Amino acid sequence: MHSTLMMDNDKPEECNVCFSNYDEELRRPRTLLCGHTFCTQCIEDTIKNFQLICPSCRAEHSATAATQFPINYGMEAFIKKFKSMQVTSVRAPTAKPGQTHTRGISKKLRSMVQEHKNSINNLISECEEVLSQLGKYQGQVRDWKTQHHQLQDRLYDLVEQNKAVIELLEQQDTSVLNMTTEGETGKKQLQTMLECLNTVNTVKEVVTTIEEVDQYNMEAEDWIQKCQELFPDVNTVCTSVKVQETIKKALDMMITETSTTAVPIILGDCGFSIMEKVMRIVGENPLKKLTVDDLRGMSESIKRLVEAGLVLAVQQDQDDLCYSRITLQDGQLYLHALQHQPPPTHTHTIQVTEVMEALESSSTLVFIDLAWPGSLRRRLHILLDTDTMMARQFVLLCTGQHQSGSSYLNTKLLKVWNKGEPGECVMAGDYQYNNGEGGAPLLPHQRDHQYQKSGSAGSVVSQYWPWGDQSAQFCITTRDFTDGGQWPRVFGKVVRGLDVVRAVVDHSDITEVTVVDCGVVFTF
Repeated sequence: MHSTLMMDNDKPEECNVCFSNYDEELRRPRTLLCGHTFCTQCIEDTIKNFQLICPSCRAEHSATAATQFPINYGMEAFIKKFKSMQVTSVRAPTAKPGQTHTRGISKKLRSMVQEHKNSINNLISECEEVLSQLGKYQGQVRDWKTQHHQLQDRLYDLVEQNKAVIELLEQQDTSVLNMTTEGETGKKQLQTMLECLNTVNTVKEVVTTIEEVDQYNMEAEDWIQKCQELFPDVNTVCTSVKVQETIKKALDMMITETSTTAVPIILGDCGFSIMEKVMRIVGENPLKKLTVDDLRGMSESIKRLVEAGLVLAVQQDQDDLCYSRITLQDGQLYLHALQHQPPPTHTHTIQVTEVMEALESSSTLVFIDLAWPGSLRRRLHILLDTDTMMARQFVLLCTGQHQSGSSYLNTKLLKVWNKGEPGECVMAGDYQYNNGEGGAPLLPHQRDHQYQKSGSAGSVVSQYWPWGDQSAQFCITTRDFTDGGQWPRVFGKVVRGLDVVRAVVDHSDITEVTVVDCGVVFTF
């Protein structure tokens, strides 16, 4: 039993997140690498929604399934013993003095039975995980088979096109041969006429020979004109050249190695799942630079790469290459805040600038994840009016793409204005000092007058003018004004997750609430 968990919850038989009793099915206790224990369902839900962070110590963990964390058999044994003690104290009759238990099996045998049950349950869980991995791998294999069949069909099309071109060329060859034969015959006739003209002696011979010469000259001129009209055949030449170029390109892209022996690939730790090994094998090949169109199309292969965390947006930051994670949730792609460190190896990449250019519009959807002690991270979506400087600055601080590297990541919420009153709002955004005294502007001041006014909850506003020393700070309103009051300098609106901000207001210490992630949502 972990002392930290005992301090957090005086009911060890309950999960410290959902407060449900542990059981031997959906809510089996599992221990994270940091040592804290939670039920399988809560861990699974967290992995599906966001990156796994321990609610007790805030340690981040990387996992694709709850079954990757070991079952806390000590906890299960404790709970069983605890329940047994409760049942015994309520229902068991009081033993008479001197009476002993003579029925049933011994304590040692019961322990052996329990150990074997635990072993079987553990193996069942492992079997379920491997079956799940086999299902995913089978899906990948079938995708590859489909792709190869499609490639084969395209190769057949090329072969058929090549056959058609060969027939055209054979027809052209026959036509050229026939015309050549005709031309050789005409040439010999002209040469004969030339010899006749050299030997004529009488007027009659001259007249007769000249008539024949005129006839052969006319035939030769017709032959020359016919050749000019027939050759080359435009359709035959163009089709031949085009098909040749297509086939040559296809052949140039083919693997030229004659050996079918696979190059050995070191997979490293055998603890990798089947699909993780597949992705590592794929990653050993020269990786393709992805494009925005690849993300738009979102084929099954690209989807699997994104789900495996193998697609990153990269940016050259001075002398170093840094990256942003790209994740998929509920059918939407998310570009996370830039991390100023080299990207992991064996990843597919796309340029951050390419993604942001594709997102350029009059509005941008950003996300912010908030968390505080005893809670899982929760997400809100904000739609920004990027016609304003404040909104453009907000995007930079959500993505970390400013040359300074500044972002809202890991900043704390600062205070609550008008708590419990109309116009209530939460203030945040001091990326400099994290205490409300910083938040200098990142963009040169532009005196734009396009800001809206609003008195409704969910508005994202600035309490400072764009040129102020703290203009990067922002407020999110959580209650409507009831007296007609309005907030000035509105540059965005919460379109999902306003309940998260309202829950933050009720937290005992607002400065414990932290921005644990942020970025933009792909809306192309």
